Amino acid sequence: MVRPLVFGNGQLLINIDASLNMRDLYFPYVGQLNHIGGHFCSFGIWADGRFSWCHDARWEKQISYKPDTLVGEVLMRNRGMQLEVLINDAVHFTDNIYIKKMVIRSLAFHNREVRVFFTHDFSIDESEVGDTAVYNPELSAVYHYKRNRYFLTNGRAGGERIYEFTTGVKRFGGAEGTWRDAEDGKLANNPIAQGSVDSTISFRLRLPAHGEGTVYYWLVVAKNYVEMKKLDAYVVDRTPARLIERVESFWRTWVNKQVMDFAHLPQKVTDLYKRSLLVIRTHIDRNTGAIIAASDSDILHFNRDHYNYMWPRDGALIASVAIKIGYEEMVKQFFYFCENALTDRGFLLHKYNPDGSVGSSWHAWVENGRPQLPIQEDETALVICALWDYYEHHRDLNFVQFCYRGFIKPAADFLAGYLDNDLGLPLPSYDLWEERRGIFTYTAATVFAALQAAGRFAEIMGEEEELFRYQEAAQKVWQGIIDHLYDEESRRFIRGFKVRADGSYDKDYTLESSCYALFAFDVLPADDERVVRTMQAIEDGLWVKTGVGGIARYTDDWYLQKSKDLANVPGNPWIICTLWLAKWHIAKAKKTEDLDKPGQLLEWAANSALGTGVLPEQLHPYTGEPVSVTPLTWSHATFIDVVYDYVKMYRKLT
Repeated sequence: MVRPLVFGNGQLLINIDASLNMRDLYFPYVGQLNHIGGHFCSFGIWADGRFSWCHDARWEKQISYKPDTLVGEVLMRNRGMQLEVLINDAVHFTDNIYIKKMVIRSLAFHNREVRVFFTHDFSIDESEVGDTAVYNPELSAVYHYKRNRYFLTNGRAGGERIYEFTTGVKRFGGAEGTWRDAEDGKLANNPIAQGSVDSTISFRLRLPAHGEGTVYYWLVVAKNYVEMKKLDAYVVDRTPARLIERVESFWRTWVNKQVMDFAHLPQKVTDLYKRSLLVIRTHIDRNTGAIIAASDSDILHFNRDHYNYMWPRDGALIASVAIKIGYEEMVKQFFYFCENALTDRGFLLHKYNPDGSVGSSWHAWVENGRPQLPIQEDETALVICALWDYYEHHRDLNFVQFCYRGFIKPAADFLAGYLDNDLGLPLPSYDLWEERRGIFTYTAATVFAALQAAGRFAEIMGEEEELFRYQEAAQKVWQGIIDHLYDEESRRFIRGFKVRADGSYDKDYTLESSCYALFAFDVLPADDERVVRTMQAIEDGLWVKTGVGGIARYTDDWYLQKSKDLANVPGNPWIICTLWLAKWHIAKAKKTEDLDKPGQLLEWAANSALGTGVLPEQLHPYTGEPVSVTPLTWSHATFIDVVYDYVKMYRKLT
């Protein structure tokens, strides 16, 4: 379940797997409507009567990006076929065009003909019903369409157009698909197919001994025939070679627009910082502002759902990071998304589809016969915190004034009223992991920070009554955290309170990495002894004691669990949880030597990335291989956040 290459422009998002198959194609929303959906589009090469698909194990592959760009750079070598292929591919930064450049080099001592085949297994709007694939001689191209979705495939090889093509039926009536037709090096030139269909096109090169030739392939995605035709003509007119160069230049300029002093951090850390920023950018919808958690669709095989949702929590944390490092323009639309999603009672629901509609959920409105709110309260709170970060860094009063009425005030009113009067803590909601309902240290810390921020906003707006009310509620929550969530016997903060069937509470002593929120959201300083003991307990008790290392989410983490040896493997190591530990070491640093540990943890994260710089959600505790979705935007944002904190603290101490 990894996607080492991710390409996107905020409307079209394409993922390539480790075998170089195109596995996900999302349009017109980032993360919504996967037109490949569990299958793949692929390519293969024929030479000297032999054929090999790109996913054939005989191809040796080196997969990477061009530095500081969203342009892939892949080297393939098949010694048996005596071929070497250098591939660059990209999605145009504004237009919905995917381009692939293939420089094919013959390693043979004789002249030869080489043919390259591209297959297209689209299920338009996530359904195979009613699709059409057709060859159009006016365009000299094949396109698939259904309703307002058009996918055109075209290319050039040494100046020549498509050599052969075919369309046909797939996975129906005994038909496998047109990809099978390619394996003899020839295509049937069938011009149209309807229903559950696919297509294949080919290009031909004549290579001299030890010579090379170039194939350009492109895919344009549009909402109607006219738009599709114009985009195809645009590629032909501007040439795919020039367009790839423009894409490379654009992203290199974009990712370096804010000059960053990385202190003495190693190159692999600074490279991952920039790669993380680029990966995050591909997962933000430029029209709706949705920031999706992940786009790796392979997770569907495990729970019949995916991560292609906008969780307000993930979105808010990612937005805060983007704001801090000077990329506020790419997340500003996120706040409009949240305002439109806010319920009439002032809270956000579990998660949302990229188009703004409410996403799937397992959070119930009733439990044990009693009504409850199906929310993770931290999600509402964190958006207020992110808005304060925005104002603090950019002083955009006009924008904040708009958000105050539309989001901040109604959300803060909800937070201030949704408190347990006896404990002074937020009433029960689901935890940040979406697994259990109760009162949690993490949630309480985010609510405290949000109410503090809301009070500051109210003061700016001259609303003294709201200022007093939010400050009073924040103080109440703070006192509740100190009085009830710190445990004198264990001398650390606990995870929180579980809700019994009768509605009463039990203390939950499970060691929980998210207690980092106590210092991260300014409940207490990082060097407060209670925080120190809590974080030391996390470091000692949740560290994975194998060659892989890293911090687990909590003791006996069940999600995709790989081991029950809890003494050594309390759970799979998570990138974000390990980086939270680094964040604490940075926050309490008093001298530069104190930054050695977080520096090592940053290197651990960099070493945990794929070769392309893509970070997973979690790792296998024994092999270090990615587990669950890859990439995860939250992992990348947390890495950026900790690098930012590290550099800031390093400069302060020197």
